[in-house]
Amino acid sequence: MRRYDSARFCRGRKKSQSGISLVETMIALCLLLIAAAGIMTMATVAMSTTENQGHLAARTAEYAQDKMEQLLALPYPDNSTDTTVFPSVVSPGVGTGLTPGGSLDPNAPVAGYADYVDKSGNPVAAGANWQYVRVWQITENVALKLKTISVVAQVRYGVGQTGILPKSTIACLKSSPF
Repeated sequence: MRRYDSARFCRGRKKSQSGISLVETMIALCLLLIAAAGIMTMATVAMSTTENQGHLAARTAEYAQDKMEQLLALPYPDNSTDTTVFPSVVSPGVGTGLTPGGSLDPNAPVAGYADYVDKSGNPVAAGANWQYVRVWQITENVALKLKTISVVAQVRYGVGQTGILPKSTIACLKSSPF
């Protein structure tokens, strides 16, 4: 039986390469970059959706509720309180109180039935730096002595959004004598 010399046997064989080349590293980095770009796109969409449908929509509901509480605090026959300012003031000839009228279209507010608030919820003038518009409509069923008060609050602009802006609608009934 013949014995092989291990040193002589290894000399004839080439050493195997170990590690990775620069080209392999660059390919792996390119694939990682493509995956990261896809994830970042999803993250951007998620952030704008959260801001629009979470934060801004919640604020519109809060501001609509504030306006509803202000209107419900008025007596049923009130037709002269100016509710476009806070706190409400009695202004005959200026205020509408709970007089039937108004509109629920934030893009076409009716004078006396609309007001504006900034991003902190403070009332501001229509031409000022407003972030939310609140419009309301009051209808009356004279036979039942019942008024329906509806309030819509809408944000001025969304984050990265060009379509429908977040808005909230609240409706309530007010009866006489309450």
